[in-house]
Amino acid sequence: MELINEPFNPARGIIAIVVSWFVAQTAKVATDYFRNKKINVKSFLDTGGMPSSHSASVASLAAVVGLYYGFISIPFCIAGVFAVVIMFDAAGVRRSVGRQAQILNKMVEDLEHHQQITNDRVKELLGHTPIQVFAGAFLGIAVALIICG
Repeated sequence: MELINEPFNPARGIIAIVVSWFVAQTAKVATDYFRNKKINVKSFLDTGGMPSSHSASVASLAAVVGLYYGFISIPFCIAGVFAVVIMFDAAGVRRSVGRQAQILNKMVEDLEHHQQITNDRVKELLGHTPIQVFAGAFLGIAVALIICG
C-alpha cells in the first residue's frame, strides 16, 4: 500500500485512468436511470452518452503523463496528440457513424412497413457531442489531478 502513496508512482497513474473511465461509465448508468426511471446495467458498457469515457480516459492519461514527466516533454506531447485524436474520433467519426445508423434504421423501418422484411436494428449511439467529449476530458483531468496531483 505504501507504493501507491508515493507521489509519482505509475500505479497511481493507472488507477487515475481506470477511475476516470469507471466514473464516466457509472455516470451514464445514473443518467440513464434519471431519464428512464429504471436501472439499465447494459448502459455501463455502452458507447456514446454523457460524459465520454473515451475522453475521460485519454485526458486522464495525458494529465498523468504531464504530471509525471512535465507538460513540456516528449511523453506528454505523445499522450496529448493521442488524446486529441481519440477525442476528435469520439466526436467526429463515431458520431457520423451513429447518424448513418439512424438513417439505416429508418430505411429498414420503412421497408418493414411496405414488405415483410425483418432486420436487426443498428446501434445508433456510437459517438459523442462536443459537450460530452469536453465533459469527459474535464472529468479525466480532474480525477488525474485528485489521484496524482
